[in-house]
Amino acid sequence: MFGVSRSGWALTAVAVAVIVADQLSKYAVDKFTPLGSLQVVIPGLLNLVHTDNPGVAFGLFADSQAPWRAPLLVLFAAVVIGLIIWMLATGRAGGPMGRYGMALILGGAAGNVVDRVFHHSVTDFIDFHLGAYHWYTFNVADSAIVIGAALVIVELLRDGRRVGQEHA
Repeated sequence: MFGVSRSGWALTAVAVAVIVADQLSKYAVDKFTPLGSLQVVIPGLLNLVHTDNPGVAFGLFADSQAPWRAPLLVLFAAVVIGLIIWMLATGRAGGPMGRYGMALILGGAAGNVVDRVFHHSVTDFIDFHLGAYHWYTFNVADSAIVIGAALVIVELLRDGRRVGQEHA
């Protein structure tokens, strides 16, 4: 149908599912928890917090008041999204693990872009920590990006090992 393979539909479904899950979770956090709130989910491990991040990953540029910050971040993300779509559409995204990893990254990037375009910041709410050691607060989109990147790296390492074994 329309020249899209079954695999292409599955990859599209993964990306769309990430966007939907991300936006629904952010909507729930925005609607039902006050900004700055903290709820302990698993003591010593996981909290639900409500923060807005106007910067990028790990809070980079969050303190910048430059008027170019939001448009530049949206433009950069749009370029990345376009590159991923091109890689997936042209078969340059690797094997199955890499393609699904790229679909997760695509969905995560798009989910965060939606926030930047409409809210000029990204809602973060997952606060993972071990005792007093906290990781940066993140969201469903960020989780999909990290899992997707891990899948791509695993495939690259696995394929690299195969290539090395072929030449031995």
